[in-house]
Amino acid sequence: MASERPGAVEQHTIYQIPKDQRHGTFRDLFTIWFGSNIMMLTIVTGALATTVFKLDFFSAIAAIAVGNLVGAVFMALHAAQGPQLGVPQMVQTRGQFGSMGAVLVVAIVIIMYVGFLASNIVLGGQSLATILPHASPDFLITAIAVISVIATIFGHDLIHAYARVLTYASGGALVLTFVWMTFVHGLPAGLAHMNGFTISGFCSMISVGALWQIAYAPYVSDYTRYMPHDTGAVPAFWASYWGCTLGSIFPMVLGALLGLVAANGDPVGGLTAFTGAAAIPIVAIFSIGIAGTNAMNLYCGVLSTITLVHTFAPGWKAGPAARMVTAVAITVIGLGIALFAAGNFLTNYTNFILLLLYVLVPWTAINLVDFYLVRHGEYDVDAFFRPEGGIYGRFNKPAIACYILGILIQLPFVDTTLYTGPVANMLGGVDISWIVGIAVISPVYYLLAKKFSPAPSLSAAL
Repeated sequence: MASERPGAVEQHTIYQIPKDQRHGTFRDLFTIWFGSNIMMLTIVTGALATTVFKLDFFSAIAAIAVGNLVGAVFMALHAAQGPQLGVPQMVQTRGQFGSMGAVLVVAIVIIMYVGFLASNIVLGGQSLATILPHASPDFLITAIAVISVIATIFGHDLIHAYARVLTYASGGALVLTFVWMTFVHGLPAGLAHMNGFTISGFCSMISVGALWQIAYAPYVSDYTRYMPHDTGAVPAFWASYWGCTLGSIFPMVLGALLGLVAANGDPVGGLTAFTGAAAIPIVAIFSIGIAGTNAMNLYCGVLSTITLVHTFAPGWKAGPAARMVTAVAITVIGLGIALFAAGNFLTNYTNFILLLLYVLVPWTAINLVDFYLVRHGEYDVDAFFRPEGGIYGRFNKPAIACYILGILIQLPFVDTTLYTGPVANMLGGVDISWIVGIAVISPVYYLLAKKFSPAPSLSAAL
């Protein structure tokens, strides 16, 4: 069994990881998700509860917890797929949608990675600017991007090692922040009475928390595909689940608190103002931590981009050089978006994550139902790389139809600043679209897949 080599450049890209090169334990799944979530973007996401949705502090805590705890179920269920199949998450999608049918989903996921990459770059630079006021914000944004791409070039093992460091560094900074704000700086009187409870705001924040977790679903196998084939599905699930929920809930609660007490509800500036002398190490850790999380976004974006190109050029054998070039190209795109959108970040980010919810929900429902209930984890991995899709074909019409139906059926329940569906309007702005999408598409796809999908293949075993 191979050992981790964080200082070596990863040699694999989208192809199946050989059995003798597998390494790691389920404990690595806790640190990769816990350490990578404690960052400024998570804090800003939590601040939406009190700044955008106008919830009081305790309602915000409840909505954040419910959304993350529910959404993480779907995220963590993907954890068993990597060890079982040994390929990235978007390559597996060919098993549900066909070799060409998966193109739409892969393209949407690439857009998601670039969006989160840009969002993190903006926040990393803006956060560092609060403790380095004389430095150019554009320079700091660019510096975060450069750090991110370096980690991506080294690849999987370095990103895992970085997350382990962040688990302690960012976790310690988070504890220090809460302690400093509560006992050193002090919180304003009447905190519990700021803002109030609304059912629309409460449900909207639940949706944001759930989306935060569901948005990680396309990442999961990319960080479990190196694990031994016999890694237990149950420990992999719980390590991913608790790592991602605990790593998300606590910084989101901090964000909700900062959204209430900071000037103009600015969580980034508020973090610096409320931590005083401790601001420099705290902000530095959270900001540099963004570069680690950005490496995850970039790494997954690179694998997905290579998967997309491979679909149209199946004879191309992508190696580490292709991963490096693709990483640099995506970083340049993300950096350009970051520099352009930095001035109106919060509004753009809110719209982005809500729209993301509607296109990811049907994919995760189809993927999980197919893996656990239809094929029971048995896939022909070699067929994923055949131009004609092998037994999965070029287009799997039931999956594609269910995906499109999953998006359309959510529209009446959508509530965003860009569009509000009629049912959401009747419910007073309560957005339950993602619940409807999962509840409808899961049984519909199961019935269609059992009737029309090809029989599972045992050739998935290594």
